[in-house]
Amino acid sequence: MQLPPIRIDIVGTFLAIQWDGKQESIIDAKTLRNNSPSAENKGETDLFGNISKIKKGMNMDNLQILKFEKIGNYAIRLIFSDGHSSGIYNWDLLQTLSNQTG
Repeated sequence: MQLPPIRIDIVGTFLAIQWDGKQESIIDAKTLRNNSPSAENKGETDLFGNISKIKKGMNMDNLQILKFEKIGNYAIRLIFSDGHSSGIYNWDLLQTLSNQTG
């Protein structure tokens, strides 16, 4: 289990995270939005086992992270310029995404 970050900032179109031990992660808005753990993004299973997703024609060229809200001591909710705000990103997911982006 990943410990909480020391600091989180929005820098341009990136989320910058400073972890314990001075490790830093920088994750772009597009990666975060594409990997949102929300039911809207990942899909929800109905009573019959069908997965439904809401897919909008997303243009991510100018996607911005407008702000973030801390959720307890385990996650943050990101608010994007396309209106998406239902994904809750726990520390483990953010660490995983930062490893994928370099």
